[in-house]
Amino acid sequence: MSTPRVWLITGSSTGIGREMTELILKKGDIAVATARKPEMLDDLKIIYPSSQLLAIRLDVSKPLDIKDAFSQAKTAFGRVDVVFSNAGYGILGEVEATPEEEARTMFDTNFWGAANVGRAAISFFREENTPCGGHLINISSQVGIHALPSFGYYSASKYALEGLMASFASELDPEWNIKISNVELGGFYTPGVYKVGSGHAHPAYNKPTLPTVAIRTAVAALRADGKPMGADPSKAVQRIFDFPCYPTLPCTSPSEKTQLVYSRRNLKV
Repeated sequence: MSTPRVWLITGSSTGIGREMTELILKKGDIAVATARKPEMLDDLKIIYPSSQLLAIRLDVSKPLDIKDAFSQAKTAFGRVDVVFSNAGYGILGEVEATPEEEARTMFDTNFWGAANVGRAAISFFREENTPCGGHLINISSQVGIHALPSFGYYSASKYALEGLMASFASELDPEWNIKISNVELGGFYTPGVYKVGSGHAHPAYNKPTLPTVAIRTAVAALRADGKPMGADPSKAVQRIFDFPCYPTLPCTSPSEKTQLVYSRRNLKV
């Protein structure tokens, strides 16, 4: 029987992160599930023993929280094989309608939080794991490679992450046996989708023919009807769960020699 992999998941209390955490546990692997509100994982703690599930409070916008999460994972399980960097959220609104403070706060999570989790993961894989190695999986978005109206700052945060991780992957020594993957997901039905921030529309953007008006109208209607927004996230995590098993992934690599993978792959589920 193979040794269970140890996963550290950010944003594990809802959405894609919650789906992945549940799948990891069902498959018999070990989950270090982190969230701003770890009490939202109490139902899983009733089902799974502490030898398989460790729930940790983590706000990825706080570097000390990140350091502490990896330290607790090391103490509990001795290693981390996969980091599923998923924490993030979106802001819906025209660029001119989005307050700078809100955009900066989102960047602290979506970009700086993911960047610091990534740096901590690579360092841990190299310095703490014996033998060294590991897989960093970043949950990005299709709007990180193809911007859409009403998602300007969210797109910008994902574009920034894409660029950083492409560079990061190309810098690593292949002898470290470390892989980096960015997964650009489309729209999925998760609680996080319903929490996309919607401020007041900018008064200049009021023509019914403008794309931002159409998007606001569609999102408002879906919220009012309680209809699912997007695809089933469980199908996405089923695909992503197997990523660490592949010697190479069906994706674009920054260097054929490095064995390090930077995936720009849209999951079709």
